[in-house]
Amino acid sequence: MTQALQSLRQHLLTGVSYTIPFIAAGGILIALSLAFAPMGAQGPDMNAIQPIWLQDFLKLTLKIGETSFGLMLPILGGYIAFSIAGKPGLVAGMIGGFLSGNLRLPWAGPEVKAVSAGFLGALAAGLIAGFIVQSMKKIPANRWVKPIMPILIIPVLSSIAMGAIMLLVVGPPIAEAMAWMAGWLNALSTGNAVVLAMILGAMIAFDMGGPVNKAAFFFASGLIAAGNIKLMGPVAAAICTPPLGMGLATFMFRKQWGDDQRNSGVAAMGMGMIGITEGAIPFAAADPLRVIPSIMLGSMVASTVAMLGGVGNHAPHGGPIVLPVIDGRVMYIIAIIAGTITTALAIGLLKRIWKAPGEKPA
Repeated sequence: MTQALQSLRQHLLTGVSYTIPFIAAGGILIALSLAFAPMGAQGPDMNAIQPIWLQDFLKLTLKIGETSFGLMLPILGGYIAFSIAGKPGLVAGMIGGFLSGNLRLPWAGPEVKAVSAGFLGALAAGLIAGFIVQSMKKIPANRWVKPIMPILIIPVLSSIAMGAIMLLVVGPPIAEAMAWMAGWLNALSTGNAVVLAMILGAMIAFDMGGPVNKAAFFFASGLIAAGNIKLMGPVAAAICTPPLGMGLATFMFRKQWGDDQRNSGVAAMGMGMIGITEGAIPFAAADPLRVIPSIMLGSMVASTVAMLGGVGNHAPHGGPIVLPVIDGRVMYIIAIIAGTITTALAIGLLKRIWKAPGEKPA
């Protein structure tokens, strides 16, 4: 059992190691681009940047950053599958990873929006693709067919299998779950505000851009148009604490992290400053059982402190970058600091008392 868990962890770490440069490059380019944009009612306003040459340049770097960031899910899924099954697993793993961020049936009408399974979906897609391809490689084949198995037959058949799994099996339940969560949050909004803030904070951190995160974010941001800014404040604080907290942890507990992870911590803090929750994904993908509870706890603390402090947010965005449109700025900063420190201490403690299979003592 320990050997199997150690092997599984190694597959995840392989996928993460290839993903980190894409997240770091994309996140830093996005952070630098948005840092120069004045804050508008809908978040950073790129069109308000002056002079025009700077606006055009920052729009270019933003596009490049978004492209790099968008490659995260296919790279993660592809290289997890590669770790399991070698080169034949790359195609199915990358297709599964890409579709995990774009779960929409090809014959669905234009009114049906794509949903995302986020990085957890890409993790699952990579593992499923890897084991499918590994099983297909063991099928006996004629000596005339065997040479084209890894370059043609296996990639085609495994891609069809992964596409069907992601679009027909994974997609519909996630779409239904998002609709259910929206209704559930709406029902909760009439109850205790602190409990609602804790739930929203936990949801924001749980899958960092996945369906649970999106349900919480769209629920809070949708209320801004109705004049209710009191939920977007706590959500904005919760959005940035996962990457800020994980980044802080790599500084506070340096011996617990490898060089790649410490480098990711620097990039994560930059992404946290502009409200990119996905900055914590490299840590969560490599060690979900310890990282996800830690970042959920930190985001819950941040959102609760912000709610108790009466923080409001006029823009559908998060992180310190939205400070100009925040009501209750001092409490907002305190909430972010509290959540960030909570996340760092929680992951530091968990890594000290709960060792992963094959992990060396700090």
